[in-house]
Amino acid sequence: MAGPLLDGAGETSSAHSIVLTVAYDGSHFSGIAPQTNARTVSAVLKEAIRTMDPNLRGLRIASRTDSGVHARGQVVAFDTETRIAPRGWLLGLSGQLPPEVSVVNAARAKAGFDPSKRAIRKLYRYLILQGSVRDPFYADRAWRIFDPLSHALMQEEANALLGEHDFKAFRGASDPRVNTRRTLERAALVTDEREPRLLAIEVVGNRFLFHMVRIIVGTLVDVGRARLAPGAVARALHSGDREDLGVTAPAEGLYLERIELPDELEEQWPHHSKIPTVA
Repeated sequence: MAGPLLDGAGETSSAHSIVLTVAYDGSHFSGIAPQTNARTVSAVLKEAIRTMDPNLRGLRIASRTDSGVHARGQVVAFDTETRIAPRGWLLGLSGQLPPEVSVVNAARAKAGFDPSKRAIRKLYRYLILQGSVRDPFYADRAWRIFDPLSHALMQEEANALLGEHDFKAFRGASDPRVNTRRTLERAALVTDEREPRLLAIEVVGNRFLFHMVRIIVGTLVDVGRARLAPGAVARALHSGDREDLGVTAPAEGLYLERIELPDELEEQWPHHSKIPTVA
């Protein structure tokens, strides 16, 4: 392992990875993954990184987020030989990124570090605004539900998700993966005492399928507003049939909150703020 890096550019050292924790408002992005003729988070990040290292080849992303989905704790990594310390990367990128994107933590790891393969677990949070009164502060940031919701029925439904299951019924039609077994450690409704209209659904798991969290949320909501009979989760886990579940919740209420990584990152900055871990 090379010695401590210096702020600023200049001499080169052996290749290593820089690992960034990134927050973004996904309202005006077509997701994070690269796309042709579309504004994506990865394209914005690459453009900013290349102002500090023109030799950037690629960006490794921990978790795909779709158009309209937000993140507070997305993780990306890239290899570089520049002698710029994590602190320098965070401060330098802050001046290059648009207001909708922010690097909140930077660290160093061995070359080739891939957060998608090293992630231990991920926390997603989905925000629901309950009631008929519109709130401009949650426009494009929460799903507004007019119908009364039975939180008790929704939580009972969520409990059936816990553990290891075949979640093939809980994926979007464009997900081609053969292995659809996943483990969920937490599926819980959380209310906000300061804002009783807000309901959060938190889901923690090792890996997720395409649209999995949004299908889970849509199903819980449909059971909670009596559009779907209770027991839908159990039925779908048994049948593997998407038709046994509810709607796919809109993208704008979904947040990638945190990704837990192994304790192998170095020189994290800010020093008081480590890569977030799931409680």
